[in-house]
Amino acid sequence: MLRPHSADATSLTGRRRVIDLNRPAPATGSAGPRLIAVTDEPPVSPPPPYAAHLRWEQRYVRVVFGIDLAAIAVAILAAFYVRLVGEGQQLRPARYAALALVLAVAWTTSMALGRAYEARFLGLGSEEFKRVCNAAIRIVAVIATFSYATHSAVGRRYVLIALPLATGLALVGRYSARRVLNQLRRTGRCVHRVVVAGDRVGVADLVRVTREADYAGMHVVGVCLAAPEDSPAQLGDDLPVLGDLTQIAAAVRRVQATTVAVTSCPEMTAPALRRLSWELEGTDVDVIVAPALTDIAGPRIHVRPVAGLPLLHIEQPQLSGGRRLLKNCFDRAMGLSALLLVLPMLLLLAAAVRLTSAGPALFRQTRIGRAGKPFTIYKFRSMYVDSEGKLQVLMAHNERSEGLLFKIRKDPRITRVGVFLRRYSLDELPQLLNVVKGDMSLVGPRPPLPVEVEQYENDVRRRLLVKPGLTGLWQVSGRSDLTWDESVRLDLHYVENWSLALDFMILWRTLFAVLRGAGAY
Repeated sequence: MLRPHSADATSLTGRRRVIDLNRPAPATGSAGPRLIAVTDEPPVSPPPPYAAHLRWEQRYVRVVFGIDLAAIAVAILAAFYVRLVGEGQQLRPARYAALALVLAVAWTTSMALGRAYEARFLGLGSEEFKRVCNAAIRIVAVIATFSYATHSAVGRRYVLIALPLATGLALVGRYSARRVLNQLRRTGRCVHRVVVAGDRVGVADLVRVTREADYAGMHVVGVCLAAPEDSPAQLGDDLPVLGDLTQIAAAVRRVQATTVAVTSCPEMTAPALRRLSWELEGTDVDVIVAPALTDIAGPRIHVRPVAGLPLLHIEQPQLSGGRRLLKNCFDRAMGLSALLLVLPMLLLLAAAVRLTSAGPALFRQTRIGRAGKPFTIYKFRSMYVDSEGKLQVLMAHNERSEGLLFKIRKDPRITRVGVFLRRYSLDELPQLLNVVKGDMSLVGPRPPLPVEVEQYENDVRRRLLVKPGLTGLWQVSGRSDLTWDESVRLDLHYVENWSLALDFMILWRTLFAVLRGAGAY
């Protein structure tokens, strides 16, 4: 929806002119909601420059640079101390001081050359961390090549201590800074002011995504539509239509936007997009193009220039081959290690379940695994033994009736110990046995019930292309608070884009999701 009509609407940048976009009222006489487009007349005083809205970005780059300097300084001191303890009087301080200076300069220079300080790579995604690691690898390669070519006695052990430690400290520091940035963005600070342009459907989808991912810092301040008289569905009452696709540059200047996001639509042709980039040249406004592809991550998308055209090449999802074998080996090795590590805890939890309610400690249930193969899943029993018989009675209270799941926040079938087990996902620890057996993976889609699979549509069946997981995107994104559609979308996103790097990220985020206990019931 567009902003409701207001007779006294005013603008911070000048006088506001309201244009009624409503068609004549139908014969029934029902006027319905009034939709408007808002245009601003030239302001009395010139607006602040675009750079004023990006000062937070410059400060954040300086913070990241300081983190890298602190990381290499601490690593150099730690390496010097280790060598001092190891060599004692044989250590030559002047030589190591010179080497420390070279390392510090090489570290920051390699980061800069690797574009690890570009604002578009900071605060979002894995690209920032990849560039930090690549910078460290380049330094090691240069030092090794220099040492071999000149036959110089470079302190190899000193370098091998300093650089990995500096890399780890830099990654931890950048991750901590990112978490602070995300918290600021959730309060409306440190964001990019975005104008979204395209057709009604594409604009609505992109606005929805940016609002769900508030940590991305994309604050939409207005839209430009291919047909301005259309109402962009579900955009919110506070989002004005600033014009059509020929008025994007003027709209950007009017609302002081820092980014233009163009969705895929027939009206936005290549010449039109080129002219838009020319009009915004020199204004520090970023132009980004949102392709029609959804839920496909960056590693599968590559730009392939053909005859001057930047074509997007989409790789097939890696569902078999060596990467799958590597994932299976990793899952079983880590699953076995984790099982041995938490074995004393498993015994204590099993005793707590048995002593507080009648019935076995383990709950066994048939679930559907990869390629539709059924298997028996193991969990700690968190409900009374007669809980399955009471399911139909409680169906009227189902809070997830829009899909195939059954969830209620205060399920009377859950035992007192079961409430604690579910809150911190301890009831799922026996699934490590399923991981070791090969029925499940550490990370994957939620393991479905047979009755759910029977009702799957064709698209949803893609969840069965990989093994179900002990944790997954559903676990770190809200768990039981997710709707059925959101759960399916996250599972399909994982199937389409899975990788070991994504698995590591999900495992890391699972730790914090479990400690918070949000959405667990």
